[in-house]
Amino acid sequence: MICQQCGKRPATVHMTKIVNGQKSERHLCESCANESGELQFVPGPFSFPNILGSFFHTDAPPGSPPTQSLRCPTCGLTYQQFTQASRFGCPDCYRAFSNLLDPVLRRIHGSATHTGKVPRRGGGKLRLRRELEHLKQQLQEKVRAEQFEEAARLRDQIRELERRLGG
Repeated sequence: MICQQCGKRPATVHMTKIVNGQKSERHLCESCANESGELQFVPGPFSFPNILGSFFHTDAPPGSPPTQSLRCPTCGLTYQQFTQASRFGCPDCYRAFSNLLDPVLRRIHGSATHTGKVPRRGGGKLRLRRELEHLKQQLQEKVRAEQFEEAARLRDQIRELERRLGG
């Protein structure tokens, strides 16, 4: 695809804008994209570890050891090495750096708990457990709102799910 602005160079920047529900697309070369002022390119190669690592340069939570001295007891990886490579050395690194990872994961994903998809095959019990947790939350909300008939209905659903999970 050729740049829509100059018509000379290959379009390497593809912009999609949505303003008031109206979608517009532009395909520009890097020079024309820079000239437009909408995007600013930083010279140098794209480095995913550098971008990912930038999320982890935060102050340590109160009461935790300084980040310079943090080290995984299993593989010896330091927190500094992790932020530079954006990779852990072993599964135990998650526990070793958890105090620093939780705030970052909350900032990026909104939660530090994985709530991804469950495979259709073999994920039946997990799906039921998640549904059970959701129903229990709803039950608490209905009791707080003094909607006791709805709460009783939810209680019965919870008992049925617990019976199915137990047997």
